[in-house]
Amino acid sequence: MGESVGQVVKVSGPLVVAKGLEGVRMYEMVRVGKMKLFGEVIEIRGENVSVQVYEETEGIRPGEPVIRMNVPLSVELGPGLIGAIYDGVQRPLNVLREGYGDFIVRGAETHAIDREKKWKFVPKVKVGDQVTGGDIIGTVQETEPVEHRVMAPPGVKGKVLEVSEKEATVTEPVVVLEKDGGGKVEVPMMQSWPVRINRPANEELPPVGILSTGQRVIDMFFPIAAGGAACVPGPFGSGKTVIQHQFAKWAAADIIVYVGCGERGNEMTDVLMEFPELIDPRTNRPLMERTVLIANTSNMPVAAREASVYTGITIAEYFRDMGYNVAIMADSTSRWAEAMREMSGRLEEMPGEEGYPAYLVSRLASFYERSGRVKCLGNRDDAATLTVIGSVSPPGGDFSEPVVQGTLRLTKVFWGLDDKLAFQRHFPAISWLTSYSLYLEMLDEECSKNVDAEWADNRREAMAMLKKEADLEEVVRLVGMDSLAPTDRLLMEATKMIREDFLHQNAFEDIDTYTTLKKQFLMLDVILLYYHEASAYLDKGASLDNLLDLPVKEKISRAKMIPEDKLEELSVIADEIKKEMAEAAGKE
Repeated sequence: MGESVGQVVKVSGPLVVAKGLEGVRMYEMVRVGKMKLFGEVIEIRGENVSVQVYEETEGIRPGEPVIRMNVPLSVELGPGLIGAIYDGVQRPLNVLREGYGDFIVRGAETHAIDREKKWKFVPKVKVGDQVTGGDIIGTVQETEPVEHRVMAPPGVKGKVLEVSEKEATVTEPVVVLEKDGGGKVEVPMMQSWPVRINRPANEELPPVGILSTGQRVIDMFFPIAAGGAACVPGPFGSGKTVIQHQFAKWAAADIIVYVGCGERGNEMTDVLMEFPELIDPRTNRPLMERTVLIANTSNMPVAAREASVYTGITIAEYFRDMGYNVAIMADSTSRWAEAMREMSGRLEEMPGEEGYPAYLVSRLASFYERSGRVKCLGNRDDAATLTVIGSVSPPGGDFSEPVVQGTLRLTKVFWGLDDKLAFQRHFPAISWLTSYSLYLEMLDEECSKNVDAEWADNRREAMAMLKKEADLEEVVRLVGMDSLAPTDRLLMEATKMIREDFLHQNAFEDIDTYTTLKKQFLMLDVILLYYHEASAYLDKGASLDNLLDLPVKEKISRAKMIPEDKLEELSVIADEIKKEMAEAAGKE
């Protein structure tokens, strides 16, 4: 095990202070007490070494041993990750349940990846080939939709001496390399990587394309680029978790990593029960066949929350390095920040704003900055993306608190949830007045080119109408709708249609839960056509009441239920709008 053994001198909740650990380094793993609990060194002050323990420390007493592991907190990476459900330090919960029952026994240890299962390895290199770190040496069909690309670990380099197609476990060598200076390197399918260190890439690239989510308020008004980072803050009950679920199910990503970081147990239970039941719309197979879940609920030890976030992002980077587009959801980073605050207090560090440690933003940055689009490591030309969506749960919905503000400095997309919209049963409850996306200009250009040339113009017009509606609402509250000019009353009616018939989306309705970019454009285009036609006839002296009282409005409101293979029905609605408008304008 370790080369030196210290002893516990102080226990303060998840913080244990030890002495006698000669040569110990920061972020090294240790085993604490007779139960050998997981711990990580987070401070070295003279002889005293502070350890954050990832399990309950009840019963640990001064004098008990602390054993060095000589390795930092690392994750196992290889075939077997997909479909797994881990805790914050990558212990497989389903395996622990079989061995220990429904509750995790302290000190329980098992391999993150099954050592007994054999996988069919198909080589992609041949004897004599030069291989460097990041090169794909073979593949394993891990699940039906996911081909696991076995890579040479970073830093490994040499000429292939032995390779063959075979059935092997993750620890058996599948390729033998001859190093340039002599000597052999056996490369198994599994590798490990320290969670706090970014996995390397050949080059960082700017994001170029939209990551479509099928959620109309996001894709049309506040899109995120593949490889971007988004912040989703909102008060209790505003729908953060549902948005994360929708994103996980519908986002145009190859691999999904979902991290439940300090979430309530019942919410995480819903995730664990619901995800295995979900059918992937891209493959008509279970969604779990391209998903990794990490569950660290609020009643688990607080120190493990930080580990769960880094564990998730490292697994996500591993799949990105294969060439996949990966999306990771962290729900919620506020619980992680609260754990940091608790550990900082126990370390007696100088508190920053609202008691959070002074290094709060740098820790948040160490997570969000691992998103991006990169040129994969090795002798390869392929690029891949890692998109990060972090939800934040500010106390009382206060967006000025440090975690929200720190996150906004690091992300380019802000989906601000509004509890007033949620109470009105308007979901997704993303406020169109406070949210923003700094990718808009780039993605407008892409969508105008690939979806419709009018995409950007329609979006800008609809957003301007919604902002004007917000200004007029104050007048309506004071003097009533009838006091408005006919043009303003028409605008209020059109924006109501945008809100109720376009922005409102039912996550539990099979057709409405997901909308392609083409359908999104056509839906909004029909509403704007109604507004343009009515405005033109109104200017010619037509009666506003006649223009507002059209049977086609019901068809506009039902447009969201038109299946994707029948989008021509939206063109029929557009023709009906023109016809009924002309008839209404001719009435006295």
